[in-house]
Amino acid sequence: MLGLDRDANCVVLELKRGRTPREVVAQLLDYGTWVRDLGYNELDQITQRWTQKSVAAIFQNVFGDAIPETINEGHSLVVVASNLDDSSERIISYLSEGYGVSINAVFFTFFRRENTELVGRAWFKDPVETVERSESRKRAPWSGYWFVNVGEGSHRNWDDNRRYGYIGAGQGEKYSRPLKHLKIGDKLFAYMKGVGYVGYGEVTKEAVPINEFVVEEDGKLLLEHSLHAQNAAENQDSPEKCEWAVGVRWLKVFSREEPKTFKGVFANQNIVCKLRDTKTLEFLLGEFGLE
Repeated sequence: MLGLDRDANCVVLELKRGRTPREVVAQLLDYGTWVRDLGYNELDQITQRWTQKSVAAIFQNVFGDAIPETINEGHSLVVVASNLDDSSERIISYLSEGYGVSINAVFFTFFRRENTELVGRAWFKDPVETVERSESRKRAPWSGYWFVNVGEGSHRNWDDNRRYGYIGAGQGEKYSRPLKHLKIGDKLFAYMKGVGYVGYGEVTKEAVPINEFVVEEDGKLLLEHSLHAQNAAENQDSPEKCEWAVGVRWLKVFSREEPKTFKGVFANQNIVCKLRDTKTLEFLLGEFGLE
């Protein structure tokens, strides 16, 4: 199976079903040699052949953003199996840890309880670390600062973020899950899509559902306050669909009317990612008065 992730990079999923382990890994690597050269036109042709829709339209529908101008800068390989033998696990570890290949395995277990069917999932290697290990061979070293998107809309608002000391994301696990990468003490730059960078701060609380977030200033729950984001409480009883919040002590902020930006500044559709772009980092350190 061939897919795209949020960065518009290819992901190959090889399903192990009635095949020997070595066949599975060898087939996956063979697909990798093919998929690495796929460009926009090839991926669009494949997508239209199977879905009768353009790859840009599907990307927009799934991720809520326009597809990046540059796609498939890297790719990931994943074995999907109920189990793997020791030999295959050693091969995957060898390629991933020794040579920075973005290869992993995800195991599944099927359960049935009365009329409910469940699938349990577990990664062989941490998927974030696997991808970053691969990218580190091609990208600049991580600066130590995080990039975060601060949205503007009915579910979240920059004025609320500044006043009550947090950032948020949600309405689906694919949006809220990245917040869990942020740990207490991490430093971050807040970016507003289409506007520029508007804040610099330090994480004070790790991600929690918004109905559990307590404002440090007064000890009250965030949802007890009057928020500009009128639908911030939507789906609050569902951890998968609700907004999540991360506590931030803002050290320097700007209004949406006074963002810090320049032509070619680093921006990303991901909720959270590591800031590596040297030119952008140098610019931000100067604009926010940091060493």
